[in-house]
Amino acid sequence: MAENRASAFREGVPCWVDAQLPDIEAGKRFYGELFGWSFATEDEDGTPYGGSVVARLEGAPVASLTAKRDGRMPTVWTVYFAAPDPGALAGRIHAGGGRLLGEPRPVGPFGRALLAADPEHAVFGLWQPGAHAGFGRRHEPGSFGWAQLYTRDTEAANAFYGSLFHDALFGPDARPDFGRAAVTDVFPPQMPPHFLVHFRVADAEAALGTVARLGGRVQVPPFTASYGTVAVVADDQGASFALLQR
Repeated sequence: MAENRASAFREGVPCWVDAQLPDIEAGKRFYGELFGWSFATEDEDGTPYGGSVVARLEGAPVASLTAKRDGRMPTVWTVYFAAPDPGALAGRIHAGGGRLLGEPRPVGPFGRALLAADPEHAVFGLWQPGAHAGFGRRHEPGSFGWAQLYTRDTEAANAFYGSLFHDALFGPDARPDFGRAAVTDVFPPQMPPHFLVHFRVADAEAALGTVARLGGRVQVPPFTASYGTVAVVADDQGASFALLQR
């Protein structure tokens, strides 16, 4: 994703999101209309993205959509944290009681992706950048705005992620792009721990109307969080995400 060669994200900063979907074309229609995204299958140099399509906002990369390889896989949005040295992070994940979900997966010249799970089995990704560092735009309508971990034990989550991404969360220049909250703050108690990707919108009520018109559904009506007004929705294929108005 050559648009982003000069950019860099410090370790532990959310730098990319992708959706695993049964139907990529349906995903393009849904998110293209909701967020104003366009889509590409190759970078500006003509290098294919390897089966994924990259969503762009005003020409800058903001997310990717990937076809599910296995029907047993969840239809889900995943957040990836910058991992210049995934080996070091892997050691800290194991030490903290988490685990790796497979081996790092090369994505052409763009970088390597690795999935992991924390001690409560919430899944997240690590991204070791190559030609693609991550978001070309964020923190503006139509792009990534926040990731929230919903967990059963917030103190344990603070200890695990504080050890894993200390500088990004607590360093002198830290401006965290993700937080932690109890599952029961928003969801029924049976909901498993998970990360929820948030996309910024200018008008949450208007965006909710678009979600409904496109065949999606509201899972949690708008509520006030410390970082803005949030509504949890699902697209027309069942992938959950949040709308964030600040």
